[in-house]
Amino acid sequence: MDVTGKKVLVFGSGISGIGAVKLLETHGAKVVLYDGNNALKAEEVKERLTPGSRAEVVIGTFPEELLSELDLVVLSPGVPTDLPIVEAMKAQKIRVIGEIELAYQYGRGDVLAITGTNGKTTTTSLLGEIMKNYQDDVYVVGNIGNPYTIVADDMTDQTITVAEMSSFQLETIDSFRPKVSAILNFTPDHLNRHHTMEAYVNAKKNIARNQTEEDFCILNYEDELTREFGKKIRAKVLYFSSRHTLEEGIYLEEGKIILAYGKKQEVCAVEDLKILGTHNYENVMAAAAMAYVYGVPMDVIRKSVKAFGGVEHRIEYVTEKNGVAYYNDSKGTNPDAAIKGIQAMNRPTVLIGGGYDKDSVYTEWIESFDGKVKKLILVGETKEKIARDADACGFHDYVFADTFEEAVLLAAKTAENGDAVLLSPACASWGMFPNYEVRGEKFKEIVNSL
Repeated sequence: MDVTGKKVLVFGSGISGIGAVKLLETHGAKVVLYDGNNALKAEEVKERLTPGSRAEVVIGTFPEELLSELDLVVLSPGVPTDLPIVEAMKAQKIRVIGEIELAYQYGRGDVLAITGTNGKTTTTSLLGEIMKNYQDDVYVVGNIGNPYTIVADDMTDQTITVAEMSSFQLETIDSFRPKVSAILNFTPDHLNRHHTMEAYVNAKKNIARNQTEEDFCILNYEDELTREFGKKIRAKVLYFSSRHTLEEGIYLEEGKIILAYGKKQEVCAVEDLKILGTHNYENVMAAAAMAYVYGVPMDVIRKSVKAFGGVEHRIEYVTEKNGVAYYNDSKGTNPDAAIKGIQAMNRPTVLIGGGYDKDSVYTEWIESFDGKVKKLILVGETKEKIARDADACGFHDYVFADTFEEAVLLAAKTAENGDAVLLSPACASWGMFPNYEVRGEKFKEIVNSL
């Protein structure tokens, strides 16, 4: 991609947008950085750009006279593709791509990419550790918090890039083609953005769109949508399964993870892993399969998965106080993810839930309590909606809290010796916190101060 002398609009001034501006300017583009958020100040946004950047910063209402000047538009992941101004750009035949596609155009080496509703971060982090134990030139990028655009120019032909891909990032790719991809699962999420489950699923399926017979796609045999998708793609498919023995694939059998590909071999026993729960065993299977088909020796994979300690904010053990164990599962930002948190608990549990409404339904989450949850403490804008779903499910042991701190302190007061307190909100953090990480850190801060 040659952007020399071309006028390029970067839409969105978050960390991805800032990375895109730097990459484009490095390659000679004339950049306009635009953000529609009127609360931002152009001077403060400029301060976040690379020193010496000549990018023009535009905040607020989009100046439509700009449309006739643009050669390319790069959308940040948080920008909906169906905004009227984005539709106008497409109508003007201006090429519109995402930040991932931009980075891929300039990055080098091989890409191993992971998507799915739940488990992406754990699988990406684990695969990153495996690849780093295999060779030195490895970058872990994408939805995990490290923009691909920031490191794309540092890559060589020997680089391995491990990328966590969200649906937002995948709906704006063009030529992006991973050597090995994985789709972990599909459950309803971000429907306020994608509007339909079909649109959400189709965005994630883009991960394999450009793959060929030379590439691999690792898919979940237990998810009907991913299992069927495997019959329709060009890439070589390898399934993972937590419930079935596979003739070819990677699966869980009698407490052991077995890989049957070329030959049958044991990866590890689940009792040797530091991360808990069937969902995490699936994440290990996906990462191990991706590494193995890429060519990583089994002894490197085995050593890496046994050493892996998990991901912060994902069923993270915090501390034990007065016989009560505290777990931070702030990354449980939708009901399906939060179900995994409940399933991993092995004590009576006081659960903290609620937050921003992503148009989710909470009945399956409540039904998963299965006698484990002795009290549900609800906070945030969804608390009354969740309470209605709880009542419909016959679960009435809930109380409301006005603030997050009040919810944590009430949970600590409610829990008894031998119980667990679990923050697993089933909702996004927006409206109370900038992101789930800040929410999780606040939880740990309050708990550690008890």
